[in-house]
Amino acid sequence: MEGPSSRVPSTQHGGLWPSGGRDLCEETESDPARDMKTHFRVCRFIMETGVKLGMRSVPVATACVLYHHFFERVNIHAYEPYLVAMSCVYLAGKVEEQHIRTRDIINVSHRYFNSGSPPLECDKEFWDLRDSVVQCELLILRQLNFHVSFESPHKYLLHYLLSVRALLNRHAWSRTPVAETSWALLRDCYHGTMCIHHKPQHIAIATLYLALNSYGVELPVGERQWWQVLCEDVTEADIDTVISDLLQLYDMEAKCI
Repeated sequence: MEGPSSRVPSTQHGGLWPSGGRDLCEETESDPARDMKTHFRVCRFIMETGVKLGMRSVPVATACVLYHHFFERVNIHAYEPYLVAMSCVYLAGKVEEQHIRTRDIINVSHRYFNSGSPPLECDKEFWDLRDSVVQCELLILRQLNFHVSFESPHKYLLHYLLSVRALLNRHAWSRTPVAETSWALLRDCYHGTMCIHHKPQHIAIATLYLALNSYGVELPVGERQWWQVLCEDVTEADIDTVISDLLQLYDMEAKCI
């Protein structure tokens, strides 16, 4: 299933990829730890690139999910992660109906790694890179068996936030940035594979649960916990697992600085 035209070594397009490529972490670390750091950095690249391209939250999240699903199926050392990321941004724009031009993706990516540099000229290097992005998109589609539409936690979190706000008085809600924190926590979930290993409803509940607890916001107590009312199949163990995975990502972020 691997198309040779999509096999782009890290030395190709040397002016675009960051110095050192996948060897950004210490050689003494185990391969899984080094690979996790690479994925973390690449997903941060996807998010920052998405913001600069004016993409909405869901297309950016879809790009991260596509990236994680792809590298669940292939060895990270077989492909340039940043090229795959660019193709995931391009594909996610199509999936979520927010089409992004390949030229814009290439130029924003170029500026990401070469701050202050002018846009790439439409020369052979640019067209070779554009062809690599398009060919890599086809490779991603084949590896994922063309299954590129995923259920997002965003719609669930929006529903849960509206429900929780209705349970609180207006002043209690306005005093604390529960909504903003919940959205930020949800965005951070996409830096790792936890976004594809947990149900979207559970991720949404867990991020809201963590945001409420962080600010000490208490909800009215009834026969069942508020999170059981909003999501019947979630358990406290599910919430703890999602939060634990998220905290591990924050630990990973500290190591990647």
